[in-house]
Amino acid sequence: MAEKIARSQSGSITTQFLSAQPLRPLRLSDEHSDATGFTAETQRAPSWRRELIEALVHGIKRRWARERRRRKVGRAYDMAKEIARVIPRGSEVLDVGCGNGFIAHHLSALLGTSIVGIDLGNSAAAAIDYRRYDGAQFPLMDDSLDAVLLCYVLHHAHDVRVVLNEIRRVLRDGGLAVIYEDIPGSWWDRGVCWIHNQLWRGRTGACTFRRESEWRALFESIGFEIVSERRLSRWRNLTHPVCRRLYVLR
Repeated sequence: MAEKIARSQSGSITTQFLSAQPLRPLRLSDEHSDATGFTAETQRAPSWRRELIEALVHGIKRRWARERRRRKVGRAYDMAKEIARVIPRGSEVLDVGCGNGFIAHHLSALLGTSIVGIDLGNSAAAAIDYRRYDGAQFPLMDDSLDAVLLCYVLHHAHDVRVVLNEIRRVLRDGGLAVIYEDIPGSWWDRGVCWIHNQLWRGRTGACTFRRESEWRALFESIGFEIVSERRLSRWRNLTHPVCRRLYVLR
């Protein structure tokens, strides 16, 4: 009899379990009450992190661009101070291949006069008297300048004699040509010059680097007198550590 009662109770419990309503999903809170709300909440966190990372990357890029500009301006100022010791104050100067124009800008303040800058581009970053250069004839009159400046430019010239003759044309009697050049003296210097050539040959054509004796012979063949020359430290620009030389011609 007891065994029949036990079987009856077991069957009753099984029937109740099978007829019970299905279990409802667990409700964590009102925000997670359904699948859509839960998905939106889980996607919000990655979006916030992505926006933070993008803001950090943008800030780093802006900082790096500002530092690069500061270094360019600083190096240009150092060179302008060095050039101002050679060129008399008040001189009318032409900066050939002026690039961003920072050297001409600083030199203008140091010499107390306006500096003309020419290059192949349409404009310069600095506020200077900029004129576009066609690569052949300087856009200035004969005998109109007291000094001409070429900062690491001559090795880019397709015909260096044309440039040197243009310098002679625009200089007044007793005028100066101040020339900075990379010198491929050692194997290290030749390697640096080779890399420089690879970087620039697609934009300005192949570069022609000369040794000290070759530059002297070239200047003298055009009719220039070498007033002074001196070797410069290769570590002036750590990104371009090559032997350099400064020539002052008349």
